[in-house]
Amino acid sequence: MPTENDTVPTPVFPLGKALKSRKFTGTVWLQWLVEPDDTFNCPAVNVTFEAGCRNNWHRHPGGQILLCTDGTGRYQERGKPVIALKPGDVVKIAPDVEHWHGAAPDTAFTHIAIETNPKAGPAVWLEPVSEEDYRAEPEKTG
Repeated sequence: MPTENDTVPTPVFPLGKALKSRKFTGTVWLQWLVEPDDTFNCPAVNVTFEAGCRNNWHRHPGGQILLCTDGTGRYQERGKPVIALKPGDVVKIAPDVEHWHGAAPDTAFTHIAIETNPKAGPAVWLEPVSEEDYRAEPEKTG
């Protein structure tokens, strides 16, 4: 659960279950909103990162869309600057683009992750994000 020091608004969707994984630095909570299936073919999960938490570098063969809902986040594509994320931001990630996303160092962050073209295959997980990459000054979004 986010700590008292985190600024976590009342969530729109349930927080879900805490997950500790080698694919994440820190704790993340996941709540499936649309389970993977052949009917809708569009899995969607509510993801809440504790302050400082981020996932490893990874890529999605079919792409991904992030709908930012709460807190302050970070996003980076390999070889590009870190971008600050805020509620209302939408991130469209093209198929096979290596990237990472997560919370800012001082606040929790929530987004809805939508897997696009899931039949292209599951996410391919890579190495953890370096402290240097994570701590880079982010660019502001519009």
